Amino acid sequence: MIIDCHGHVSAPVELWAYKATLLAHRGSHGRSGVRVSDEQLIAAANKAEIGPSGHLDLMKRHGTDLQLISPRPFQMMHAEKPARVVHWFTEEVNTLIHRQCRLLPERFVPICGLPQAAGEPIANVFPELERCIKGLGFKGCLLNPDPFENSGVEAPGLGERYWYPLYEKLCELDVPAHIHSTGSRSERTPYSLHFINEESIAVFNLVNSTVLEDFPDLKILVSHGGGAIPYQLGRFESASLRAQRRFSTRMRRLYFDTVLYTPAALRLLIETVGSERCLFGTECPGVGSAVNPDTGETMDDIAPYIQGFDWLSAAQKKMIFEDNVRRVFKLAA
Repeated sequence: MIIDCHGHVSAPVELWAYKATLLAHRGSHGRSGVRVSDEQLIAAANKAEIGPSGHLDLMKRHGTDLQLISPRPFQMMHAEKPARVVHWFTEEVNTLIHRQCRLLPERFVPICGLPQAAGEPIANVFPELERCIKGLGFKGCLLNPDPFENSGVEAPGLGERYWYPLYEKLCELDVPAHIHSTGSRSERTPYSLHFINEESIAVFNLVNSTVLEDFPDLKILVSHGGGAIPYQLGRFESASLRAQRRFSTRMRRLYFDTVLYTPAALRLLIETVGSERCLFGTECPGVGSAVNPDTGETMDDIAPYIQGFDWLSAAQKKMIFEDNVRRVFKLAA
């Protein structure tokens, strides 16, 4: 079985219209909500938007049996003011994800977004986190390490005490956090590059902090293969040897998805962190859903690469495709 740990919701256009309206009146007209039918939610999962086919069709084309879906990160507007519009929009997105997963339980598993309004205490996300996990059956959450969205204001690093209440809550609920930043307000750094930068910073901060000791049961999944960390590992490894806290050993306390679109990058990740720390992910449909002229398939059709690695055993491939995600997200077999 192939389980994709990294997918994002394909939603009806009414959700994005709702967001635009919130931003236009900044909450002064009240919360309102997204009014869509079950039929519209299913149609959205079948509509071709980002790739050559719709969401469900691409999953079938790639042989993906089940996908964990969360909000589309670049849409999450965590830096917007007032904070209430961030909370309202996040709650509406999570509700639509819950409904879509309930309609298509054999295809989708829900992962919630957190209403991380920039500058607010992290504990302000707890009501929505608990609603999703305890009330709606979500299996984890996205964690944005930069709610200021690359606007020039720096968020606390993930090793800092600001985040400790969230780590404690995640351990209490026994759910993982999937590190994924949201938008970028910089014209110099587009959001795709910002994602990679923030993932690299997140791994660096976590590995070089006491978080992994203070929260031994904390489960953290890092998007996009850990950003630049595997590629630059030697630099961090050398510095860590002076402190006798070997970086490569400590980073294997984290988990990493395989949202990388070349065989060489996938090989480097798996060899760096081990197959037991890799969760299959494609973010399909998404950035990688353009057709590769060399293969005739979309760039995010990466399962054949992993299946073709003859240096991985059948058991290791099964770990990456299924076992690890079941264990981390507590999915029933």
